[in-house]
Parts: sequence; C-alpha cells; structure tokens
Amino acid sequence: MNLGQRNNCHHTLNEILEENEKIALRDMAMGTLYLLQTVVGILGNFPLIYHYFFLHHTESRLRSIDLILKHLYIANSLVILSKGPSQTMVAFGLKNLFNQFSCNINLYVLRVGRAMSICTMCLLSVVQAIIISPMNSRWKTFKIKAPKYIGLSMSLWWLLQMGINFIFPLHSLQASGKSGSRNITRKRHLGFCTIVNYGTTTGSVYIGLVLSPEICFIVLTMWTSGSMIFVLYRHKQKVKHIHSTNVSSRSPESKATKSVLILVINFVSFYIISSIFHIFIALSYNLNWWLVNISGLISVCFPTISPFLFLSQDSSLSMFLFRWRRNTKVPHTRNM
Repeated sequence: MNLGQRNNCHHTLNEILEENEKIALRDMAMGTLYLLQTVVGILGNFPLIYHYFFLHHTESRLRSIDLILKHLYIANSLVILSKGPSQTMVAFGLKNLFNQFSCNINLYVLRVGRAMSICTMCLLSVVQAIIISPMNSRWKTFKIKAPKYIGLSMSLWWLLQMGINFIFPLHSLQASGKSGSRNITRKRHLGFCTIVNYGTTTGSVYIGLVLSPEICFIVLTMWTSGSMIFVLYRHKQKVKHIHSTNVSSRSPESKATKSVLILVINFVSFYIISSIFHIFIALSYNLNWWLVNISGLISVCFPTISPFLFLSQDSSLSMFLFRWRRNTKVPHTRNM
C-alpha cells in the first residue's frame, strides 16, 4: 500500500469516527428532549387525573367540562407513556427492545391516545361554545341536554377509536405471519421499533380512517372556538354600551377570549404540524432519522403542555394541590 492509499484509509477512518460521534451526540440530545417531555408530561397530567378521579369523586359531582378534561388527561398520558419512554431508551442506546407484537401494541396505544386527545379537545370546544351561547340562540336546546350525554359520548368515542385503530396492528400481525416465508426485507424504522413495510395501501387506509377525521375535528375545534370568541366580543360590546364606560382589557370577556386563543392556537398548531408529518410517514417507504424523531417530539408537545395551559387559565385547578395538602393536614377544617 502506497502513501496515498494510507492517507486515504486514515482519512476515511477519521470520517467514520467523526460521523459516529455526531450520531451519538444527536441521539443523546434527542433522548434528553424525549426524557424531558416525558417527565414534564407525567408531572402535568398524572396529578390532574388523580384530582378528578379521587378528590372530585369524594367531594362533589363532576361538572361536564371536568368530565371531559379527565378523559383528555387520560388520553394525554397514553400518548406520553407510549411514545416518550420508548424513544428515550432507544436514543440512549437500548435498542431492539420491541418485537413485532410489542411494537404493534405500543403503536396501538399511541394512536388511540392521540385520536382521543384530539376528539376530546374538539368536544370540549363544542360544549364550551354551547354553554356560553345566548339562551335565545339555536343552541338553547342543547344547553340542557348536552351535559347529560357527555359520559355516554366519551365512552362511545373510546370504543370507536379502539376499534378503528385495532385494524392496523391486526393487519400488520396477519401480514407478518403470511410473509414469513417470502423473505420481505423492506422495513419501516419507527425509532423505537421496526415493522415490515407493505406499501402505501395501508398508509392510505390510515390517512382515510384516522388522519382525515382528526383534521376534521381540528377544523371543527377552530370553528367552535371562533364562534366563542365572537360571542364573547359581542357580549363585551353590549356591556360597554349599557354601562357607557370603557370596559377594562382585563374584563372577564377579555380573559375568556385570551384563554380560548391560547388553547386553540397551541392545539391547532401542534396537531396540524403533527398530522402533516404523519401523512409523510404513512406514505413514505424510507423514513429518515429527522422525520421520525421530529414527528415524535411534535406529537407529544400538546399532551405535555396542555395541563399547564389549563392550570394557568383555571385558578381552581392551579390551587388544588395546595388545598389537598392543607386538607390532609387539617381534615376537619374546610373553607370551600
């Protein structure tokens, strides 16, 4: 081997070592982000689930909105627990932890949690729009009837989403069994696990049955939230006219409008971007590292931050930990 060949080999070895170092640093950074998301999401959602399941059940009857929020936090927790820990472990080097069966189960829980998170936010927006609508509006009939059917509606939505999303792991396991003797080598690397890629047919079905309804729910949420903002603005104008004085920018209407805008902007932004990434993933044969991981991070963003958004807008929620701690110390003295 001449000197030029030795230099080329040395140069190639250095490039390989540098590339491996970059990949390690990249994975470590992504794993840290996933770990942070998981910890923050658990700290945000789990205490509120405890709050709704135990404290409200023992002290008072749940309001209709509280019942919806309870299901939202459960759905958020499913998304966080099915996505965060698995991606974190893979990023830190613990690979090949999932076989075909466990991979499909994890994806199933993730899809059901994501679908229910979007459905629940849509229902919450619709119920809030009905509640604040004037008594002489076309929604007056639903004002009385809507709260009675929320529990039944949520149960039906859970069953529907579990049934729809069960199609994909069932199809994957069935196709995997049939293709065992055909030596199919084309696979889809989803970060925490690898599944066999069977073409764009399943991806198209996924877009039609899952992503398209999700986008419709997001659009419906935008429409009902816009109608809420319009009702609040019109009420503010009426109050200003009656009192013939300027209403402060910190009026109840302004606070409610700000609350709606903060929630809807975050919800729509994260889930629209996430849906776009999911469409690319569903229709792509070769998934690169950036597409999979950025999509994973974005899909967990709203489930992670939504409890803190609600806490910042609802003072009764933000104080419940303090009240619970005080009541456990002095159980017989209640100020509520």
